[in-house]
Amino acid sequence: MSAHSPMPRSAWLFPVLAVAFFLLASGIGWEFSRSLSGLAYAAIVLVILFGTVFAAVHHADVIAERVGEPYGTLVLTMAVTVIEVAVISTIMLGENEVPTLARDTVFAVVMIVCNGLVGVCIMSGGFRYREQDIQATGASVYLSVLIVLATITLVLPNYTLTTPGPFYSNVQLAFVSFVTIILYGVFLYIQTIRHRDYFVGRNDEAELHPVSNRMLWASVALLLLALVGVVVLAKKFSVVIDAAALEIGAPPAFAGIVVALLILLPESVAAVGAAKRDQLQRSINLALGSSLATIGLTIPAVSVAVIVLGKDLVLGLSAREMVLLAMTILISMLTLGSGRTNILFGLVHVVVFAVFLFMAFVP
Repeated sequence: MSAHSPMPRSAWLFPVLAVAFFLLASGIGWEFSRSLSGLAYAAIVLVILFGTVFAAVHHADVIAERVGEPYGTLVLTMAVTVIEVAVISTIMLGENEVPTLARDTVFAVVMIVCNGLVGVCIMSGGFRYREQDIQATGASVYLSVLIVLATITLVLPNYTLTTPGPFYSNVQLAFVSFVTIILYGVFLYIQTIRHRDYFVGRNDEAELHPVSNRMLWASVALLLLALVGVVVLAKKFSVVIDAAALEIGAPPAFAGIVVALLILLPESVAAVGAAKRDQLQRSINLALGSSLATIGLTIPAVSVAVIVLGKDLVLGLSAREMVLLAMTILISMLTLGSGRTNILFGLVHVVVFAVFLFMAFVP
């Protein structure tokens, strides 16, 4: 995008529509129901929600072009994590409490990005370029932090003695949240300042284009508006998710998977697009960065809420899910450790993602 490219109409229209529709629906009391009016409501929410998500991607990309890598991917990752924390908190602590939603969503995010998204990116880039390079050192940093965060938040709660699993006591939850924030904060320092070169691919800088100050600040404002729109509409959409889950007899983890897919849509679009431009490093930054941000920021934020409000928070995974998590981390180390990828690596990750989805519905 050049400095003089006009902003697409959808980039500002959908964020405005999202907030306007939320205010209108709340004002007139229009809610989802099993009627023609209710189905129209669900369709409108879905269309505006997806449009707003893609608008957020566009504005994050504009900002990324101005600030460069890895700051560009960090902007989008942080934006999506804000959406995630807000959506999980509003649904989980709402009228119908869902104490497992944070765990199910965080686990679904890790499986979706580390298997589905990484696999699709590697395959789409591999079909076009045969092999692609990534920074093996940067991947090692991502995976080492991910292993620790995933283990202490999703596995360790099953084996503590203070409270029977899969729960942490309030003291344990506070301690784990604190060390999680510290670890994620140091990772950000390494990524953006100390060892920035670990996370920049050879093609990342070549794609930079000038973006005017006016375009930059317009995108910052509209990105914030788009995030607000996604958060308020996701709360409305959660009612539709619950109704759909009842209709199809979906398992309890269904809501977590749908929320994760919705939240990850902006990053997924950006990551696959980067892989097709031979910028696989940017794709990996987006995918693994969102996994770390999900655990490193979402779990502490939700933990504070449940401690203050005296709610329950289920964190420990089942034995089947722990096997899937261990397999995901192991193949990620093998895939990203060499620094070169091909379509077979991508297919392996996609197969594991398919197994995750299948086992969620046919446990």
